[in-house]
Amino acid sequence: MNKKRTKISKISKMHFLKLLFRSSLFLLVFVLYIMNRGQNSEGFIPFISRYPLFTFIIWLVFVIEMLIRFFPSKVESLGCQKQFDTFFKQRKKSAKPKIQSRKRTFSVAVFWILLNSIIAILYYNEIIDAGILILISLFYSVSDMICILFFCPFQTWFMKNKCCTSCRIYNWDFAMMFTPLIFIKSFYTWSLFAIGFILFLRWEVSIRRYPERFAENTNAALSCGCCEEKLCHHKGQLRGFLEKNKNHLQLKGNVVLNSSTQNIKEIKHSMQNKGQYNLHRKNEIK
Repeated sequence: MNKKRTKISKISKMHFLKLLFRSSLFLLVFVLYIMNRGQNSEGFIPFISRYPLFTFIIWLVFVIEMLIRFFPSKVESLGCQKQFDTFFKQRKKSAKPKIQSRKRTFSVAVFWILLNSIIAILYYNEIIDAGILILISLFYSVSDMICILFFCPFQTWFMKNKCCTSCRIYNWDFAMMFTPLIFIKSFYTWSLFAIGFILFLRWEVSIRRYPERFAENTNAALSCGCCEEKLCHHKGQLRGFLEKNKNHLQLKGNVVLNSSTQNIKEIKHSMQNKGQYNLHRKNEIK
């Protein structure tokens, strides 16, 4: 009997396109950074000053993405749209909204502050430069899409929410994404973080003013029966694949590990033989 396939939704397609775009952007900037690393160009990072139009276009793309979040939209996930009255479906029975605990939310905030504090210390001690900060920010942007489509550590280890639609911290993404940029003095960097932080503040104000919109027991739109995005389906597919092929992947990993260990032993043995040969030659010369 064939299993029923879940058709990919428009929102999922949009997220896959974003993943492709952000991944390509990260790789491109990484290559440009490596190419210009040894050059003393003006500006806080060489490729920014060398490619101003490129910088402006990328800045504009992220700004447009964030501005869309300020209004009800059909091209965004319900997870970040539930703050709007347009997407609120009142349950028949009135109940107290059950929103994820403040302790779990606070734990995410503490973790993020600590992580980026370490990055800041590395930057101000000149262990990493502004270019690395930008690459970290772009890496965060790629990770954001991976969290939505495949695996989210915040969902699994901190928040324990069932899916992105019910996520308490969904609209924290842009503020988190651009956190490393606050250490770089530039209109582009500070404006990106500022808009993301305003989104974060508006989200938090909305939760306190309209908590019923953020809880499944008070907002029927957040229930699985009303979901049209099926974003959790991709995560389920990945878990199923890993579970099904767990033994095969483990076996393959062991083969690779054993092969690497054997190669290291052979190299070590070869070096020892070479050392003994050189020592023998020196003794013959003497």
